[in-house]
Amino acid sequence: MTLAVVAEGAYSTLLKDPLWASSGACNVEEYAHWAAHLCGMACLKMVLAARTGKMVPIMGLAMGCRDYGGYVEEPDGRIKGLIYAPFVPFVRDRFDLNARVVTGISVAEIADILTQSEFFIASVHHSIRWPETEPPAKGGHLVLITAIDGDMIRFHNPSGHVAATRENVEMSLETFERFFAGRGIAIDR
Repeated sequence: MTLAVVAEGAYSTLLKDPLWASSGACNVEEYAHWAAHLCGMACLKMVLAARTGKMVPIMGLAMGCRDYGGYVEEPDGRIKGLIYAPFVPFVRDRFDLNARVVTGISVAEIADILTQSEFFIASVHHSIRWPETEPPAKGGHLVLITAIDGDMIRFHNPSGHVAATRENVEMSLETFERFFAGRGIAIDR
């Protein structure tokens, strides 16, 4: 999510996004409606790109995951998800990925998870893009952790507003802990 999106408001800015068609959405309104709920699918898209070299349209991923119960559309239009448990059979059946839900962990335990898992999709507060701030809560947004080296963690943030907060972000474990909800999805090698 860029600063322009944050400043103007996500929905109205997304309605003007010229890249909406590459998302696989049926129309720009569908794209704008779903975009704020796709951080988990963005993480999956990055995993699939790393594994296969192919870019899968994000809305196709979301609709497939919805079919498994990973997203629930409420009658009033609200979207709930990503719901972790249905995500696991979705990625197993559709992409032959071994994934598991992990809860009740500390940041330090992610290093152990990464010894057997190639990636960890971690629940953090979306304000992680501004690491100097104190988050009002933990969780609600997903980032893709790729490595821990000493006391530093490396991840990709689908809503980073500049490259430094989006790609190969490096942050101290101590700082990351402030945003981390202690849960996520491990994707094994």
